[in-house]
Formats: sequence, structure tokens, C-alpha cells
Amino acid sequence: MKTYLKQLKMLPIKLMACGLFSLTISSVSSLAQDMEAAAENEVYELDEFVVTDQFLFSDQVNALKTPTPVINVPQSLSITSAADISLRGFDSVGDIVDYTPGVNMNQGEGHRDAVVFRGSLSTSDFFVDGVRDDVQYYRPLYNVEQIEILRGPNALLFGRGGAGGVVNRVTKKAEIGQDFNAYSLSIDNFGASEVQLDKNVAINETSAFRLNAYFDTFENHRDFSDGSGYGVNPSFKFALSDQTTLDVSLEAIDYDRSIDRGIPKGADGKPATELSGIVFGDPDLNKSEFESISFRALLQHSFSDTLKGIFTASYTDYDKLYQNFYASSYDETVDADSVTLDGYVDTTERQNFVLSGNLVAELDSGSIKHTLLLGAEFMDSSSENDRFNPDFDPSAATEDTAVFTISGRNTPGLGFNAGGLNAGPFTDLNDDTATDLSVLSLYVQDEIELSDQLTAVLGARFDSFDIEVTDNEAGASDSGSQKDKEFTPRAGIVYKPEEHISLYASYSQTFVPQSGDQFANLGDAGLDPDEFTNLEAGIKWDLADDQSVTLAIFKIEQDLVTDDGAGGSLINEAEIEGFEAQYLGRVTDQWTVSAGYTHLTGETTSGARPAELPKSSYSIWNNYQLSEKLGLGLGAIYQGESTPKGGASKGTVPSFTRVDAAAYYQLSDNLRLQLNIENLLDEEYYPHSYSSHQFTVGAPINAAVSIKGTF
Repeated sequence: MKTYLKQLKMLPIKLMACGLFSLTISSVSSLAQDMEAAAENEVYELDEFVVTDQFLFSDQVNALKTPTPVINVPQSLSITSAADISLRGFDSVGDIVDYTPGVNMNQGEGHRDAVVFRGSLSTSDFFVDGVRDDVQYYRPLYNVEQIEILRGPNALLFGRGGAGGVVNRVTKKAEIGQDFNAYSLSIDNFGASEVQLDKNVAINETSAFRLNAYFDTFENHRDFSDGSGYGVNPSFKFALSDQTTLDVSLEAIDYDRSIDRGIPKGADGKPATELSGIVFGDPDLNKSEFESISFRALLQHSFSDTLKGIFTASYTDYDKLYQNFYASSYDETVDADSVTLDGYVDTTERQNFVLSGNLVAELDSGSIKHTLLLGAEFMDSSSENDRFNPDFDPSAATEDTAVFTISGRNTPGLGFNAGGLNAGPFTDLNDDTATDLSVLSLYVQDEIELSDQLTAVLGARFDSFDIEVTDNEAGASDSGSQKDKEFTPRAGIVYKPEEHISLYASYSQTFVPQSGDQFANLGDAGLDPDEFTNLEAGIKWDLADDQSVTLAIFKIEQDLVTDDGAGGSLINEAEIEGFEAQYLGRVTDQWTVSAGYTHLTGETTSGARPAELPKSSYSIWNNYQLSEKLGLGLGAIYQGESTPKGGASKGTVPSFTRVDAAAYYQLSDNLRLQLNIENLLDEEYYPHSYSSHQFTVGAPINAAVSIKGTF
């Protein structure tokens, strides 16, 4: 009932927004007619909207928004296709990030995707078909056509956030004129399993239906790990005319899984490896429950051969519970058998309503050609967040934490609650806020082809970010509102001495309001947003039709605004510099390679190295086709030493190398048997840590067997 009333309350806003959307389309149509007149001397046509592993085009409303070949984009980016995801057994965003240069994963407190883009941690810079998807959860890959990871701040295309980059999921959509069925069944040696289905039906010559769905069970190497989840995504495509297509879809995601926040650090600041077999939590208390339902519509219309429009509408309702206990303090030099436990239960309910429209026009003015992008976006978001602490001892001042003896508290199958832990009910209110957010954005970009060799990219975006927070705690004083108006530019230049080589340089900016990633509160109200600036230069070289190399150097300046305690503000600066290299190619008819390398350096105002910034990292993956039916895969990832969120005082995340492998056997034209092995050499490693006493214990050797087929 609470959710229904909340949706009812938002109905007038949605109706007004729909009206605005209709007016926008009407205005766009008038503008289109004007542009058609201006472009009556047509000299070339827009490419067909397609998506391949080499190009990003607007058919999928992807991150670039304009039909620009990747070699012409003045920015470092990586694309992972659905075929790669299937072949390499990826089942999470984290799996893809492991093999992508310039990014690494954060633990995310064991309940969410959290990516570190060139030293900038984010839990909200995720997009679905170009639409923001900002709630904290684990995103499935069952309906993904490709994953796009763009590095570097760039508010022009994404608005607030994107301080180091973004992840965009391009979803599978119905295909007119085709009937096909695909499925996948998999199970690993921990007991985790997954079933996927992809079915496309050509209803008639102008419409099609597609259904993507999955169901999985969650297990891993740690005690008490279990859970299950499902996702279902039906979609329709309608060819309304030769110039117009409409995609509509509904997606429901539901999962319930356990939470593990790792082990404490030892006296040397590194993971206390002697505790690696212990889970500092409880099977009944450490859990995350997530539900979401999304409605999406995509309208594409060709006004002419040189003018096309893309309009989207999206509504998503999220409902999440996150409850956990974890080690918050441990000192083995004082008492190696005692640990302090802390915990809380946190809930989030959010509704996001987004409307956007983009016009892409190709114009000719003499010898200069323009690809012009005009866009507008409106977002209305309503959130309710609360957090309750446990109540170990109501008579104590620190009743939300308690000291427990490690020995005897690790009873198999029972966890820390084996001795009758009285941690609740969770009645100690920590915070309870309601947030209303509206964002209006206008942006323009011009790709100016000055000659066959030289192209300039110029653009700017205006964002009006209006947030109102109501603190529902008794006697609270944190209620208030803030409105930020930000102008963010982008500039780039691409020089192509040959058709298959491009040299580029770019400048871009973005901002993060004081309300942060999840805007549960105002943060330091009244202060300007944090600002991020990126300078990047690089080379993209297509060595052949099936080989490419990208090299990039970059510098990110972070201006983090804080309260100086005297009514003013301080700017804490950080500077991160780095180098990225990426190679994708077919070395021989049988052998393909994907490899990446990143080198990062950085310094804060105090002279310290920023957190979560490994000096070096690399990855490589090889596929080799031994015969017509048998193929093998072998890869490795290396991550250098770094520090957890919060810096060196929180400890040290050790460097590690992990080797992975795969084997594929084509049983028939329509059936493939596949084996994917993670951590082939059974390396002991700790890939990340959220804070001092939350080092993730990497999984030992793990084999997953799957059958993938079509019919």
C-alpha cells in the first residue's frame, strides 16, 4: 500500500512530464523541418543504425549517441559483446571489469556493483541503453547485447557523475523478420547454477517479440553463501513506417542473496590470512533482497537521409533491503581471538522517471561537414532511505557494536549467531530520509569534419540539479533543499594521417553534487559540487580489419569541496595521471587475443597516493581453435598493490595474479559444451577491500560447466 500511495502521489508529475515529452516531440518535429530545409543540398547519408564489435551506433541508444566509428572517438573506451560474455563465462559486471584496462572493482560492501574508474569510485554511474540506472545492486547480464565502458569525466553525455567513467548496458531488443531460440544451462563446483533463455518471434512483417529470462542460484567458496534470483525482459519492436521504429520493453528483476564483507587486516595492515576461512556474519542476518520493475520505450524516426531523432521514456521502481554484520575492529597484537562486530539494516525505495530526446543531423557547409547532436533530458526521482542499527545492549553507550570471541563462534552452518546472538530487533534508528530530485539537462555537440584527415568535437551541457531532502527523524535538522546549475564543456580533436590511424586529444569535465552518488542527504549543503577535469591524448590504430591497438595517456584533476568549519569551503585537490594500452586482434586464423595494460600514479593535497589506485594492472585473454569443433581459452589478470577506500591508514590490498582458462566443444551446429575455469592455479588472493577490516577473500579454483544451444 505504501508503494502504491507513493506511485499515486507521483502520477501528476508523470502526466506533466508526458505532456512535456509530447511538446518536446512536437517542437523537435518543427525543428526537424527547419533543418531539412537547411540541408536540402544533401551530400551524404547517415550510416544505418547497427551495432558491431567495432562501431557504436545510435540504434541501441548507447553512450555515444551519434553514429561515430570508434576510431573517430576522442576518448578511451572498451566494448564487450554478448558473444564474448557467453564464451568467457562472465556472469557479472565485475567479471568484465577484471579484463578491462583503466578500471577495477571495489568490494561494494558485498551488496552492489562498485567500479573504480581511473581512481574514482562510483556506485551510480551505470546506464541501461543510455538511461541512468543508479540504485546500488548487482546487475545481471542475461539480456545484454554489449557492455560499453567509457573512461574519463564527461558530463556532456551523462550529466552529473561519471567522475572517472561510466558503464552502459545495451540490451537485446526484438528483431523483425527473424525467429530464433537460444538457451544456456550452467553449474559450477560450488553449486551455483543458472538457466538463460532468449526467444525471438517475428509476429508479422512489421513487428516482433523477444523474451529474455534467467533464473540462478547463488553459491560460492564462503560459508553461508546462498541465494537465488531471476530476471525477465519481454520486448516488442514495431516498424511504424519506413522511417520510424518503436521499441517497448518491461523488465523485472528479483533476487535474495547472502552478504559477506570479508576478513579483518592483521598487524601488518594486510589481510589476516589466518582468518580467511571465517565469515564474520550470519546466514540469517547477512542478506540482501532486491526487486525492480522497469518500463522502457525507444522511438527512432528518420526525418530525412541526414536527420534522425531518438526519443526515450523510462520508468523504474526499485525496492531494496540490505542487512549485514561485519568485523569493524580487530587488533591481533592485543587479542587475536576477539573481534568487534558492527552491523545495520538499510532499505531503499526509489522511483526514477526519465525522458530524453536527441536529434542527430549531418549538414554540409561547403568543404566542412557537421554531425550535430542536440539533446534534452528530464529526470524525476523520488527516494526513501532508512537505516537501523542493532541493539546489543540498550544500557551501553555503544550498543550497536559488540566484542565476540572468534573461537567457538564459527560453528559450521550457524555463523556468529551460534551462541544466541541477541542483535535486535533493529530498533536503533540511524537515519530516515525522503528525497525528491529533478534534473533538467540541455546539451549540444558538433563533430566538425574540417577535412578528410581532421575532425574537431565541440560541445557543452547545462544541468539544473534540484534536490529536496526531508529528514524524518524526530528532532532532525537536516531537511532542506539545494539547486545547482552547472555548465560543462567538452572539446576534442581527431587527426587521421591514414584511414586506419587516428591521433586524438580531448578535454572534458563533470561534476558530482554534495548529495553524492545516492543523494540520501544533502551532504555539505550550500557548497558547490565537486569538479573533475580530464585531459587525454591517444592513438587508435586498426592494424588490419580484425586487429586494433589503442594507446592513451591522461590526467584527471579532482577538486573536492568540503566545509572549512567556519562558514566557508575548502578544496581538497587530487591529481591522477595514467597510461592505458589495449589490443584486440586475430593473430592467426585460429588464434585471437584481447589484452590491456594500465599504469596509474596520483597524489592528493596532503601528498598521499589516492586510495584504490594500483600502480600497474594488466589482463590478457587468448582463444585458440584447435579443430573445427574444439577450442581453448587461456587468460590472466594482474592487479598491483593498492589501499582500501580511505587510504593507507585502512591497510594494504596485496598485488595478485590470477590465471583463468576455458574449453569449448561444438557437439553439433546448434549445441556447444563449455568449461570455464577461474583461478586455474588456485592462487590465494584478496582482490579488494571496502575498509580496514573488509578484505574480500578471492575464490579458489572454480570450474563451471555449461551447455549452450539454439533451436
